[in-house]
Amino acid sequence: MIALYIVLPLALLIAGGAVAAFVWTVRSGQLDDVDTPPRRILFDDDRPRAQALPPRT
Repeated sequence: MIALYIVLPLALLIAGGAVAAFVWTVRSGQLDDVDTPPRRILFDDDRPRAQALPPRT
């Protein structure tokens, strides 16, 4: 029974920290655009690639 007096407040503290981290993430705009980054890899890049270096001898 004594363990509940330690574990329960600790669990509530960890849950509160997780909620605070989620609220901070939402307010900082990190979850604004979740569709574009996964699709960006599907489109060709218009910029030319860097020239390959000649082989070393």
